[in-house]
This record gives sequence, structure tokens and C-alpha cells, in this order.
Amino acid sequence: MKVLLLEDEAKIRSFIEKGLKAEGFVLDSVDNGDDALQLAFHTPYDAIVLDIMIPGTDGLSILKQLRAKKINVPVILATARGTLDDRLEGLNLGADDYLAKPFHVDELIARLHAIVRRTQGGNMNLVSLEDLTMNLGTREVTRGDQEIELTPREFNLLELLMRSPGRVYTRTQILDAVWNYDFDPNTNLVDVYIKRIRAKVDFKEPPLIETVRGVGYRMKKPS
Repeated sequence: MKVLLLEDEAKIRSFIEKGLKAEGFVLDSVDNGDDALQLAFHTPYDAIVLDIMIPGTDGLSILKQLRAKKINVPVILATARGTLDDRLEGLNLGADDYLAKPFHVDELIARLHAIVRRTQGGNMNLVSLEDLTMNLGTREVTRGDQEIELTPREFNLLELLMRSPGRVYTRTQILDAVWNYDFDPNTNLVDVYIKRIRAKVDFKEPPLIETVRGVGYRMKKPS
């Protein structure tokens, strides 16, 4: 899951960053509204977390502009404000959830998973291809009756490929989506992870992960 975080307090931002990344989230984190707005306009996110009480362009202003442009990405508002009026204002502007500070990062993680499942629809909780099934809520993966254990990063890479079977992803696209890295022509990080996932997923016929020589990788189209 790719998330944008707007939080101007460095300690809180660092705490949230560590918690989300430890759970395998791909994160863009900024400390001002102008940067957050530009990223939100030009980058497809699964969810956005906005602090309301920051100088300049605050979370509510960003939310207004996103909804005015028909960008319906799920948004969680995080703020020290706790009155009913504040919550209603954010929800009436199109926020999907509201989290009052201080909060535990585990609660934020649960809320993020919940709003993405809710906005994508319940049927999106399971992603399947042939006899390979991924549960996005429980983060469980099975092939046939065999449970497959994946690291958070392996899970995110497999999810990327499974969501669009037949689509070829270049190494650059995979690095950006899964690691949020700029492309380094000398890195073999993607190839290493594809090899790891293949060893876990393609232990039986037919193989599901395909190499497109000179381009990248894709999941086999459904038969």
C-alpha cells in the first residue's frame, strides 16, 4: 500500500514512518502542505494521512482541493483537535476517517487497511490468480492448500503484479511502487526479490511469474 503522510512535527513524523514502513507500507512523508498537495495531485496513492493543524496549507485545505479536482483517494485526518465540530467539518469535506492525537501507530495501520478495503469494495479484499490467493486484509497468501510465508516487501511486490495480470512492470516501476526508490541501473534488487518470490510461489505448475526479456516482469494472464 502506498501512503502519503503530512505531519510537521519531526518526532511524530519519524515515529509514524518507522511504524508504517515496518508493516511494509510504501511511504512519502512531508512536513508542509504545499509539498503534500503537489504529491497528491501527481502521484497515485492508496491512502493519504493529513494533519490539520500545520502552518500554511493545512490538511483541510488540501482535502478541499483534492475533492474539488475529483481525486477520491481515501483520506484520514489526524489532529490534536478533538471537538465534534472539528470532526464533522473534516468528514463533511470528504474525509474518510478521523484520528485524534495522540494515537498509537497500530491504530493508524488498522484504519488505513479498513478505509482502503471499504473504498475499494469488499470483493477487493481477496486477489486471486489460478490457484494463488492473496488476502489483503490478513496478508495471507496461499497456493492451492499450501500457505506461503512472505516478508512485507515480498507481499507488496506480489500484490503489485497480481493486481494487473498480464501487465509488464519495468524494474523502474517496481522500484518506485514497492521501495519508493529512484531507478539505479546498477541495482539488482528487483531481480533478487523476484527470485525469492518465485521460489515460494512457483513451486508447482504452471509457473505464474513471467520474465519479459529486456523489459521486466508480469503475472501470467488468467487461463
